[in-house]
Amino acid sequence: MKKSLVLVMIVLSFLSCKKKKIATQNELDEKIITNYISDNNLNATATGSGLYYVMTTTGTGIQPNANSNVTVNYKGSLKDGKVFDQSASTGATFNLGSVIKGWKEGIPLFKKGGKGILLIPSALGYGNQATGSIPANSVLIFDIDLINVQ
Repeated sequence: MKKSLVLVMIVLSFLSCKKKKIATQNELDEKIITNYISDNNLNATATGSGLYYVMTTTGTGIQPNANSNVTVNYKGSLKDGKVFDQSASTGATFNLGSVIKGWKEGIPLFKKGGKGILLIPSALGYGNQATGSIPANSVLIFDIDLINVQ
């Protein structure tokens, strides 16, 4: 009888404990991005998908769409500042249909001549897959200079 009572008490104590909420990757990314924005005193705008952007120069040219060919001078880094990719100063040309979701959504926010920053959550980057020197579930930070739109 004593053993049964002890067992019941143990079971009840486990059941009465509140389960801790485990943060989702999207919640973790949001916290990383909002902390980065705060730490760097940025005036960023959220798009609703998890992407944030900072427009430092509006640009005056045409605005690309999700299928445009664009030439972009860019630097991609991780939250710790480690640069994982960078274009030549003359930029690199891409079709927006063939890049990560964060670029497909973010680059069309700029006009030709526009400059700014894209803060891309992992779900709009490479997700839970490590790619080159980019660890899985990484927030990506891109300094962008939209040189041309075709």
